[in-house]
Amino acid sequence: MSPERIRLIIMAGLVICSGLIVVNPVESGVLNVEAIFDDPADQRVEEESIDDTSHSQLILRITHDDGASLTGDFDLVQKLMQIERELLDGTNPDTSWDSSDVVISRLITPYGIWNDAFESRNRSLENATKWSDVLLPSLDEGWCGNGITDEEKNAFQSTLLMLPKDINYGVACPSFSGASATQAPDTDELLWLVWLKNSDGNEGIVDWTNLVDWAEKVSENSEFEFSAAGVNMLFAKSKAIAEDDLKFVLLPSFFILAAVMAFILRDIQVAAVTLGGIGLIVCAEAGLLSTFGFSFSIIDGIAMPIILAVAVDGSFWYCKSSRSRDEVRHMLLMAMLTTLAAISLALFSPIKAQRSLALVMAVGIILNWMFTRFVLEDFFLKRRLVMEKESNSSQLLSPNPNFSWSWPIALLVLASITLVSPSGVEVFDVQQFLPEDDPSLDELNDLQSQYVLAASTVAWVVIDVDGDSVEDRDLVLEIQEQLGNHPGVISFETGIISTPLVLGLAVDDFGLENATIDSVSEFDSASSFVGDVRLQRDGVTTGVAIAVMIDGQNADAALGFYEDVEQLLQSEEIPGQIGGDLVIGASLAKSFEDTRITQILAAGLAVFLVSFLVTNSTKRALRIAIGTIAIGASVDGMASIVGDRGVNTAPAVLLGMGFAADYLSHASAEHPPTRKDTFARWGAAITSVSVFILLSFAVFPPAKSTGQLLSLSILFSVILATCLATTNRHKSTVDGEE
Repeated sequence: MSPERIRLIIMAGLVICSGLIVVNPVESGVLNVEAIFDDPADQRVEEESIDDTSHSQLILRITHDDGASLTGDFDLVQKLMQIERELLDGTNPDTSWDSSDVVISRLITPYGIWNDAFESRNRSLENATKWSDVLLPSLDEGWCGNGITDEEKNAFQSTLLMLPKDINYGVACPSFSGASATQAPDTDELLWLVWLKNSDGNEGIVDWTNLVDWAEKVSENSEFEFSAAGVNMLFAKSKAIAEDDLKFVLLPSFFILAAVMAFILRDIQVAAVTLGGIGLIVCAEAGLLSTFGFSFSIIDGIAMPIILAVAVDGSFWYCKSSRSRDEVRHMLLMAMLTTLAAISLALFSPIKAQRSLALVMAVGIILNWMFTRFVLEDFFLKRRLVMEKESNSSQLLSPNPNFSWSWPIALLVLASITLVSPSGVEVFDVQQFLPEDDPSLDELNDLQSQYVLAASTVAWVVIDVDGDSVEDRDLVLEIQEQLGNHPGVISFETGIISTPLVLGLAVDDFGLENATIDSVSEFDSASSFVGDVRLQRDGVTTGVAIAVMIDGQNADAALGFYEDVEQLLQSEEIPGQIGGDLVIGASLAKSFEDTRITQILAAGLAVFLVSFLVTNSTKRALRIAIGTIAIGASVDGMASIVGDRGVNTAPAVLLGMGFAADYLSHASAEHPPTRKDTFARWGAAITSVSVFILLSFAVFPPAKSTGQLLSLSILFSVILATCLATTNRHKSTVDGEE
């Protein structure tokens, strides 16, 4: 097939793929735990729960404008209960839910749960005019004694979770110091829990900012202050920060890249054509992936400036090096393959965000190589002829005996960075997606210091069971008891009873003979927080989801809980899964800490195999692989020096190894180095670094750390490649003299 026809086919394909964006537009990138890592237990709860149970609740924090007690004044209680009703029925435009695309799936408030508790004793909070209507005659045990109803147990749990710590809990637990069964819980602030869903039933992205809008509206139209809070709202804020960064980085990076290229190459045409090609590639990739149902997360946006930086390599080597057409082709093919080999490990990462980012980068790198090789090659070579005016620019570099030591010395310097870098890995959580000085983190810390619900996190223990089996019900109750005895589980001591926050099957068999999970569930008043714990497929119970509240600020305890429960299930040969944000995040951090060196070595091995297959030279492949491993280890070390090493820095380390493989592939060739080759190498490096330096000024921490680490990786790579090239030159000169 003629080159012209190949060029036409590729251009037509890219244009068509770009046009697919119109048919399959790329939705705004999501950022939540589901976009970051896979949690099989949580996914199963989402898909099979009867009551749409989910840990992804949103929190509303409520106070009075004058700081008044929200429970001491019964008028305020009635007003908040009225707002709750109007939120659901939409009868008052000042407090109604306005969004037509997102609706409230579930709402839990302390007053609603308290009303259920009072109704279990034939009293009604909704119809009361004062507290004495429901508190007298007094309930001696309150809601925390041995003879309480299921509704009262739920009320006790909700009071502990949704009201601040160290308050007078009143009727919730009279056995607490200073509490009385004749008093209501006394607090000047409390929490509501809200679950949202798309009105059309689509399980895709739910816009949580609708809750922020509602809270602001009601705060303006009432005497109460509503504020959206909690971890999930921080994900929404970090998503907004990332979107602002994309606007700040993506468009300016095009102009900076064009300006730097034009300045170094002294050729505006090459810069313009290169940038135009990159724009076409980015649009084509977005259209292609969206057509195949790929869901972009906001983290994937980091790949865009990376693709920009990678794309300039071909421009410099075709236009400014002394290599022939075939030599440049071979170099760029090898560079592309070794780069893909380095980042390919991320495609098999247990972290969803890493797999997604690696796929976007890999597709962009392949498309860029195709476009450079088959579409722009002739144009670049023609521009080279125009640029070649000074014959001395292709002079060989003068050999220097000292250069023979530059390669091992550079490797030793990189190794020293690895050795002196701090050890340890940060747990993968929302705080890695917000700047350290963000006031939202202070608000979260304040929330966690005051509320058990905010300071705790849900760990899911999902067990496969038969809903009609008596033995399976006994097994689940035994597991729940063992979970409640685990030191990592939050438990409340009333002085009379100990209440571990394990929300699962009811212990009471309700007088049923041969009680099963399904039969008891018909009588059980499910926990307000998790609802019916059964998991069903086509109406058949296949499992139960036990929600365990653990300390949300203790990653070590979460990891210990995960490992202990996993060992318990394995020893008892019980099929099931363990999940939850913190336990999965902690286990991933532990896994990354244990395997990060192995991952770097494996990437180096992949680079060696690809290099050997392309060059058929063991010596050359070893040099490329050793240098790539040295760069990867040093960049991993720099991750803990310039910031916090974590699973979010792993893609930058692998991509840094890809850049190293790219530059070392050029430098390891037997072709004697010339000034033009050195100019091409450093020109491409400086142009790429200009983009990553801009990225390092981003506010979104993953983007900022990626920019910093990739700037360092290119700097290390180009220096190491220069050392290798000059070492090769000195050795070839010595061989010639002999």
